[in-house]
Amino acid sequence: QVQLVESGGGLVQAGGSLRLSCAASPRTFSMYIVGWFRQAPGKEREFVAAISRSGGRTYYSDSVKDRFTISRDNAKNTVYLQMNSLKPEDTAVYSCASDQRPSLWSTPSTTENGYTYWGQGTQVTVSS
Repeated sequence: QVQLVESGGGLVQAGGSLRLSCAASPRTFSMYIVGWFRQAPGKEREFVAAISRSGGRTYYSDSVKDRFTISRDNAKNTVYLQMNSLKPEDTAVYSCASDQRPSLWSTPSTTENGYTYWGQGTQVTVSS
């Protein structure tokens, strides 16, 4: 069983930055791909970013590319989402998700059904 806990959300002005963290257990977290998704009020959940087990492959949605950076520290069982140049349309609940993959180089999924375990989410609010 994998447990994921997000942190780092909050209120920020447009143009500002936040760093989200996704802390995971168990200690074999390095065997899991991780994705970040977000859901704004009245909208469906959407893909934001994903990272492979090794951290060598990363994927982003077009809406956050060049502004957000996903990374991981397997020694700390943590995945990060650095969010820069935030816009009001980035306001949403951000959730991390994980799924076990056999290969170190397995391509991380960009869809919800590619993930088994989900965190509770953290609110990000960007004011204009």
